[in-house]
Amino acid sequence: MEFTDYIDQAHDNAVEKGFWDQKREIGTLLMLIVSELGEALEAHRKDRFADLETFDRELLKGESFKEIHKRYLKDTFEDEIADTFIRLFDLCGGLNIAIEDIIQLKMEYNSQREKLHGKKY
Repeated sequence: MEFTDYIDQAHDNAVEKGFWDQKREIGTLLMLIVSELGEALEAHRKDRFADLETFDRELLKGESFKEIHKRYLKDTFEDEIADTFIRLFDLCGGLNIAIEDIIQLKMEYNSQREKLHGKKY
């Protein structure tokens, strides 16, 4: 998938599920993104990591995707990082931000900055 496909898919799903039925407040959207990072931190602290190998094996047996996801991926570090991206993609879709272009420009800018961007850490 292209970068913009993820944005479209995340935003379209959020719209379909009713999250954009009313105008969204930017502060709330940003804090929801931050909350996903907090959940990722907690999953990491609890050593909860995705088990994709077992997930794939169980999926081949024909059990429900949703049930297998709950057992091997839900609330893991990787799952929460994915939620962070999904919320960011939804935000970009909702606000019509051409984030791929902005990321490319920012990476070019960062490549020209000094070591540690002139800071101690």
